[in-house]
Amino acid sequence: QVQLVESGGDLVQPEGSLRLSCVASGTIFSRNVMRWYRQGPGKQRDFVASIISGGVTNYADSVKGRFTISRDNAMNTVYLQMNSLKPEDTAVYYCNYQDFVSGMNYWGKGTLVTVSL
Repeated sequence: QVQLVESGGDLVQPEGSLRLSCVASGTIFSRNVMRWYRQGPGKQRDFVASIISGGVTNYADSVKGRFTISRDNAMNTVYLQMNSLKPEDTAVYYCNYQDFVSGMNYWGKGTLVTVSL
């Protein structure tokens, strides 16, 4: 079992910045991928960014150049640095963990990001 706890969500003005964190605990395998997803009001949950344990990253087109995903493997933590935030970035942001051994997927409960004046 893996538990994921997100933090860092807040109310921020357009063009502002936020940094989200997600701490994983439990049975963590060294080869894994951690992802951020988001779900806006009345929308489906969408992929935002991913980073595998070796450091390779991938981003949704909507956030490329504005968001940066990183991780601290020693702390089992993944971060999402969000810059130049737009109102359309408003969503609950979810952390996801999947290991390459079992293929099991785990989700956090989410953290709310609101971009508004």
